Amino acid sequence: MLVSSKELLDDALKNHYAVGAFNVENMEMVLAVLAAAEETNSPVIMQTTPGTLKYAGVDFYFANIKAAAQRTKIPVVCHLDHGNSFELAIQAFHAGYTSIMIDGSKLPFEENIALTRSIVDVCHAGDIPVEAELGRVGGKEDDLDNTKSKNPFTDPQEAAEFVEKTGCDFLAVAVGTAHGVYKGVPQINFEVLTKIHELVKIPLVLHGTSGVPEDQVIKCINLGMCKVNYATDLRIAYTHGVKEYIKGSPDGFDPKKYGAFGMDEVKNYVVQKMNLLKN
Repeated sequence: MLVSSKELLDDALKNHYAVGAFNVENMEMVLAVLAAAEETNSPVIMQTTPGTLKYAGVDFYFANIKAAAQRTKIPVVCHLDHGNSFELAIQAFHAGYTSIMIDGSKLPFEENIALTRSIVDVCHAGDIPVEAELGRVGGKEDDLDNTKSKNPFTDPQEAAEFVEKTGCDFLAVAVGTAHGVYKGVPQINFEVLTKIHELVKIPLVLHGTSGVPEDQVIKCINLGMCKVNYATDLRIAYTHGVKEYIKGSPDGFDPKKYGAFGMDEVKNYVVQKMNLLKN
């Protein structure tokens, strides 16, 4: 069933667990994530970035996720990840997305507040929650490039002020993770995260979790991270499955067959992460 992210994340904050948010790039990945959610009996957030939406459109991806949600009793959220403009956020809102992120983190503080507040005003009128971002989560993924970010961490005092002024429902914070493939082992700044958790009373969001050691993820959950995003590792898993099929069947040409291999890899990965997030 298709639900809002607010009811899920508010419960996660209250009961000290996290909900997995998985970026889906095609129908096969939607089906794989759904299968993993049903196997683990876990609520799930399926999300798409602006780069993904350029590929097939907001309406097409929403239709895929809605169809998946209608097949199951598991709570499924359709979330816009890193919405990069007022226009795209409102387009996703009107298409039926049940959770919207507006990412104004590249803007000056007051401009980020103004943009986020404008999205909150529209979405809350339709009972749709809003995720915002403060600070620069590093790395590069799709059209998002924060590789040259000068300040890698969210300021805790600014985070508290930002939440108060915007009315956002969830806040993505920069505490040492990065989008894309890590060149080394990431190290979360738990001192910064602890201060943010003390001052900000809404659910926090961890971006760039692919490649983060599991013990660090669990510690983040204990410090208020209620939505944990995975994207890069799902792409890697799907591509690995397709390559394995082609390696074993170089003359194969049926997309359903190599798609099934990709789906199996994605499902196995998501099952592992969903079980982790319950701890």
